[in-house]
Amino acid sequence: MRKRNNTMRLTFFFLTLSILSSAYLQAQQKLRYNAPASEWVEALPIGNGRMGAMIFGGDSVEEIQFNEETLWTGEPRNYNKAGAYQYLDTIRLLLEEGKQREAEELAMREFMGLKSETEDNTLWLERVGAERKKTDGAYTYEFDDVGWPTIPVPSYEGWEEMGLEGVDGAIWFRTTFTLTAADLTSDWELDLNRVRQDDYTYVNGHLVGHEKGDQEKRLYNIPKENLREGKNVVAVQVINLAGKGGISGYKDTRNPIGLKNANGKFISLVGQWKYWIQDADVPKVGVFQASYQPFGSLKFQFPDGDTEQYERSLDLERGVAEVAYTQADVQYKRTYFANYPDNVIAIRLAADKPGQISFALSMETKHQKHRVWKLDDHTLAMTVQVKGGALEGTSFLTVKLDGGTVTEQDRQLHVQGANTADVYLTGATNYGDYKQLTADYGRKAQRHHKRIRKKSFSKLQRTHERDYRSLFERFSINLGGEEQRAIPTDERLRRFVSAEDPDLIALYIQFGRYLQIASAREGTHPANLQGIWNPWLEPSWGSKYTTNINLEMNYWATEMLNLRELHGSLFQMIRELSEAGKETAREYYGARGWVLHHNTDVWRGTAPINNSNHGIWPTGGAWLVTHLWEYYLFNQDKKVIAEYYDIIKGATLFFKDFLVKDEKTGWLVSTPSNSPENGGLVKGPTMDHQIIRALFHVFTESSKLVGKDASLRDSIQAMLPQIAPNQIGQYGQLQEWLEDVDDPDNKHRHVSHLWGLHPGNEINMDDTPKMVEAAKKSLIMRGDDGTGWSLAWKINFWARLKDAQHTYTMIKMLLRPADKAGGSYPNLFDAHPPFQIDGNFGGAAGIGEMLVQSHTSFVDILPALPRELSRGTVRGIKARGNFEIDLTWENHQLTAIAVRSNAGKPLKLRYNGKVVEMPTKKKKTYTFDTALNLLK
Repeated sequence: MRKRNNTMRLTFFFLTLSILSSAYLQAQQKLRYNAPASEWVEALPIGNGRMGAMIFGGDSVEEIQFNEETLWTGEPRNYNKAGAYQYLDTIRLLLEEGKQREAEELAMREFMGLKSETEDNTLWLERVGAERKKTDGAYTYEFDDVGWPTIPVPSYEGWEEMGLEGVDGAIWFRTTFTLTAADLTSDWELDLNRVRQDDYTYVNGHLVGHEKGDQEKRLYNIPKENLREGKNVVAVQVINLAGKGGISGYKDTRNPIGLKNANGKFISLVGQWKYWIQDADVPKVGVFQASYQPFGSLKFQFPDGDTEQYERSLDLERGVAEVAYTQADVQYKRTYFANYPDNVIAIRLAADKPGQISFALSMETKHQKHRVWKLDDHTLAMTVQVKGGALEGTSFLTVKLDGGTVTEQDRQLHVQGANTADVYLTGATNYGDYKQLTADYGRKAQRHHKRIRKKSFSKLQRTHERDYRSLFERFSINLGGEEQRAIPTDERLRRFVSAEDPDLIALYIQFGRYLQIASAREGTHPANLQGIWNPWLEPSWGSKYTTNINLEMNYWATEMLNLRELHGSLFQMIRELSEAGKETAREYYGARGWVLHHNTDVWRGTAPINNSNHGIWPTGGAWLVTHLWEYYLFNQDKKVIAEYYDIIKGATLFFKDFLVKDEKTGWLVSTPSNSPENGGLVKGPTMDHQIIRALFHVFTESSKLVGKDASLRDSIQAMLPQIAPNQIGQYGQLQEWLEDVDDPDNKHRHVSHLWGLHPGNEINMDDTPKMVEAAKKSLIMRGDDGTGWSLAWKINFWARLKDAQHTYTMIKMLLRPADKAGGSYPNLFDAHPPFQIDGNFGGAAGIGEMLVQSHTSFVDILPALPRELSRGTVRGIKARGNFEIDLTWENHQLTAIAVRSNAGKPLKLRYNGKVVEMPTKKKKTYTFDTALNLLK
C-alpha cells in the first residue's frame, strides 16, 4: 500500500513539474520575424480594447497604424421602418405558396431597414455625364492623358486598395492595346467582368457598353469597324457613389481582363492604366449600417544605415511587441504595448550607446477632414472628422526624452541625440453611446493625456504587464516541438503545410487568447469583424458585427480558455441590442420582446439590412442570449442570470409570438427567415429551430433559477416539442431546410444547419447518434475547404464528432499561408480573405475542443487528440460546472490530471471509455491517475 501511495505522489509531482516547465516555456512563446512588415497583414497587433495599433517595425521608416474603438461612420438614428409588420403575413403566404422570388421582392421593397439620408444625385450625374458629350472628352481617341497618374487595374477589392481610399465619385480610366492588320478581320469582345458600380466603356471613342451595379458582368462586343491597326484606346468612366469603386475584374486573378476574338486570340489589359478623378464631391448615398474606421498613423523617419541582426517580435506572455537591430555597431531596441488601465499606447526607443536616438515623427490620417497642430514642444494633436458622419476623434502624441533635444517643425516632432525616447499616444471620440454624442469629449481627452504623460514608461509597462498577465497566465499549453521557436513565424507557417510543428498549434491558441484580451475588455465594445484593428476607410462588410456567426464565434473560446471577464463587453452590447430591438420586434413582427437580425453596428441597428435573400434572419438575438447561459454554465454564477433575466425573457417572448404553425406538418416554424446567406428567403430553416429550442431551454432553466414566470415557463415547455425537429434527408444528411432540397454538390462556406452540433449541443454522440451521423454526412457533402472562419468552424465540428485526424486536417488548412482561399496571413491573422478575426477565435476554440469537451453531461478528456500531438501539457482549461483542469499526456496517453472544483458541483469525468462520477467540494482540487482513479 505504501508503494502505491509513493507512486501516486510521484505521479502528482511529475504533473506539477511538467506544469511548471510548461509555464517556463510559455514565456518564450513569441511571434518572430527577421524583416519589417511590408504590408498590413504582416504587421504585429497590440491593443487594450479601446485603442489598437499595428506595428510595422521599419528600420528607416516606421509606421504605427492605430484605431480607436468608437470611430465609426453614421450617427444615432432610427433604423426601423414603421409598420413593416403589415407585409409580414403576405410574405409568409408567398413563401407558403412556393413563390420565393415574389416574397423576396416584396420584402426588399417593404420589409428592410431604413437607410441613412440619401441626397438627389440627378444634377451631379448630369454634370459628370457632360464629359461624355464633349467632342474632345476623356473618352475620345485623341484625348491627351499624358499628365494623368497611373493605377493598377483591375482591383477586385476596389480602387481603395490601390491608393484611392475615401474616394467616391466619377473617375476615368484609359489604357491602350495594339492590333495587327490580320486582327481587324473579325469583331472582338471586351471582358472587364465586374465594375463597382456603373460604367460607360469606350473603345477608340465609340461607346461599346454601359451597365449599372457591381453584380453585372461586363462583356462588350467591339465591331471590327471601330478598331485600328496599331494603337487602340480603351476609356472607361466609372461612377461610384458609395463603397468600393473601380474596375474589379475577377476575384481569381488567374482570369485576366482583356479582349478576345473569334479565333481565340487574347490580349490582356491587366496592368497600369491612366486615371483622372473627374469629380469626388458626390451627393450622400444612404446605407443600412455604419462602418468601423481607421484613426491614423504615426510615421517615424530614422537616419539611414546598414541594418544587421534584425528581429521583430510579439511576446504573448507579456503582451509586448519589440523591434531590435544593429546599425554601425549600435544596438537599437523599440518596445511597444497598449496599456488598458491607463488607456495609452506607449513606445520606447532605446540604444546600447548614449545619444543615438534621432528621428522625425508625424501624425497622419486617411480622413480628408483633419487637423494636426502643436500643443507644446513635446506634443502634437490631431483631430479627424469622419466623412458624412457625426463622429470626430482627437488623438494626442507626446515624446519624453532622456537626453537630446526635441523641436516641432511643420507639424513634425524632431528628436536629436537622445539616450531614450518615450512616445505616448492617446485618443478619444465624441461617441457617447448608441443614442447620443458627447459634446465636451475633447477637453476630457486632453486632461487624460496630461495625466498619462506624467507617468514614467517603466511604470506604465509594469501596470500593463501586471494587468495583462492577470488574464493571460491563467492558461498555458505545451505541445512539444519547442525547437521550432527559433524559426521566424512566417517561415513556420509555410513549412506547416508539409511538416509537423505542434508548437505552432500551441502558439496559435495562445495568439487567439492574446487577440481577445487586446480586442475588448470590460467597459469597451466587443470585438468586431476585425477585432479592434482596421486600416481601411471602406473595410469589407463595414468591419462591423455580423451576428449570423461571426460575432458569436469571436467569443467561443472565452470561457473554455479562462477569460471570463472578456464576455462583459459582449453582454453590454446584448443589453443595448435588447433595448434597440424592441422597436424592431414591434414594427416588423407586431411581437413582444426584442429581435436582432444578421448584422449590427456601433449604433445598435437591429432591423434587416442589405438584401431580403439573406438579411431577414431573426435569430441573431436568440443566439447571443445563449452566451449568457454559457457564461453561467462555465462559472455557475446565478447573479448574471438574475441581471440579464429580463433580456432572456424578452428574446423568448419574441419567438413565442413569432413562431407560426406550418399547415403541411403541423409544426411550429420560423418564417420568414433564411439559412444564413444560403438558399434565399424561406420558411423553417433548420438552424433557426435549433437556436430557438436552445433559447427556450435557457429561458426555462433561467426562470427556475430566479423563481419567476412559472406560467410562461409552462407555456414555453408546451411549445418546445411542437417546433420543427431536425430531419434526415434523402442523402442521409441533416436537412438544412424544412423540405429535403439539399444539394450534395453545394460547397457553401456556411454550414448553419449544424449549429445543433456546435456551438449548440442537442446533436451529440451520447444522446443522438443517428443525428450525429446525419450531421457528419452534411459536413462531408459541404467539403473541407472554405473561408478562414468556415475552416475554424469545421475544426469545432470535427472535434465534436471526435474524429481527431479530420480535426487535425482542418487545423492544417486553417494554418496554411493565405492566398485566394482561407488560411492565415504572415502575422497569423485569419484570412477570409480578407482579414477577419473570427477565424482566429474559432480556431482557438476548436483546438481547445480537441483537448476538453463538456457540452454533454460528461467532461471528456482528450476526446479528439490527433496522432501528431503525441505529448503535451495544458494548465487552466475550463469545463462547464466551473471546473478548472490541468492535464498531461505522453505517447498519446493521459499521464496525469488535476481538476479544481470552483463551485462544488458534481463531476462526471470521462477518458478513453472510463467514467468517474463523484460529488466535489468548492475550491478543492482532485487529482487522478491514468485510469481516473482518485489520488488521495
